[in-house]
Amino acid sequence: MKFQVGCQLKYDLTTDSTFIFNISAVNNGSQQVLEEHLQIEPAINSEEYVSSTLKNRILRLTAPPGKLQVSYQATVALCLGEDNPNLIPEIPPKKLPLRVLNYVYPSRYCESDQLFNLANNEFGHLLPDYSRVTAICNWIYDNVTYLSGSTDAHTSAYEIVTQRSGVCRDFAHLGIAFCRALNIPARFVSGYAYGLEPPDFHAVFEAYLGSRWYLFDATRLIPRKGFVRIGTGRDAADMSFATIFGTAQLEGLNVSVDCLTEEPPQATLGAITCV
Repeated sequence: MKFQVGCQLKYDLTTDSTFIFNISAVNNGSQQVLEEHLQIEPAINSEEYVSSTLKNRILRLTAPPGKLQVSYQATVALCLGEDNPNLIPEIPPKKLPLRVLNYVYPSRYCESDQLFNLANNEFGHLLPDYSRVTAICNWIYDNVTYLSGSTDAHTSAYEIVTQRSGVCRDFAHLGIAFCRALNIPARFVSGYAYGLEPPDFHAVFEAYLGSRWYLFDATRLIPRKGFVRIGTGRDAADMSFATIFGTAQLEGLNVSVDCLTEEPPQATLGAITCV
């Protein structure tokens, strides 16, 4: 399945400012960038770093005072796996690969240690398999209202449990925190999402079950087969679409996702793996 994705960012700078952008689609085993174009106005040199394991693509540039516009467009082919969720177990800590243990620990926005009691009261009695992470997503969907503007860049999973409203990054953070409190490795994923209204960057999470990572979205706003990955991290602190060192005001943000195949992605109950 092919998608055309893109974004346009407009800033007004009052000082020299350095930007770190996470807006480029990754190339990995289930996602291939067929064509892409980056345009920066005014013309400014930029540099890219690609992480060796996660394949995150980080773009850095420094701009002078004035207007800055960054436009990114890409054609991406997805080849996602779908497994039977009834056959996917959890893995106890003593058998987890060492490379995923980092995703069991609490992090800045996912205070799993503070949510240990709640997670075990709500989900500790459930079967330790894929269905338990599905139950976590169901609990978040039923108990947290999706409400634009209800949180900010400082809101954490623990706070979402109290205020019971948030946006996609908050739903993802809470899912991650609950999983980690149950010793299930979980991580944050940002991307372009087909069918999201209004169009914007979207956040979901992955849980490590069986022998691979599986994609979950507690918001239920998109078909998971229409999610084009930008990057992966412990939480949103690793994957902000823009980090700014300087003084700059965001004046415009436009995100687009179009399906280029005849049959667009549909919702599925299958277990979706992206890497």
